[in-house]
Amino acid sequence: MEAPHNAATLDVDSPEEMREIGRRLSALLRPGDLVMLTGELGAGKTTLTRGLGEGLGVRGAVTSPTFVIARVHPSLVGGPSLVHVDAYRLGGGLDEMEDLDLDVSLPESVVVVEWGDGKVEDLTDDRLHVLIHRVVGDTDDDRRTVVLRGIGDRWADAKLDLRG
Repeated sequence: MEAPHNAATLDVDSPEEMREIGRRLSALLRPGDLVMLTGELGAGKTTLTRGLGEGLGVRGAVTSPTFVIARVHPSLVGGPSLVHVDAYRLGGGLDEMEDLDLDVSLPESVVVVEWGDGKVEDLTDDRLHVLIHRVVGDTDDDRRTVVLRGIGDRWADAKLDLRG
């Protein structure tokens, strides 16, 4: 039986709008949440995560963790830390995630994983999967379609339509 899910689709026209989606999404997040980001290179995964960090009030510039694999951004406002993971180079999934030896307890953080498909789903039955699709055609176009898919009981009643 498939876990309950809830979904919303948003059109985004600029990197600024993508950051704003992240800021709005941060209001729904709480400690222990797992957010999986899926999208091709340059789709806006890190831009959305930057907005999440702003909304959560965390320390440090949110940049792609490609070379360090994971970055921990502690809260400056008493909220959860943001753990930003780039799983692109992780082949073993959960075992390698545990080997990262993050200096923060994952259940007390919001964990955002780029390129996590097929690697981190077993961390929890409840997760938010964010799929970012670039508009086909002109590669200079900033338009994106963002699909927010809440999986599990945690997300069943979440207000995922984040349009202003």
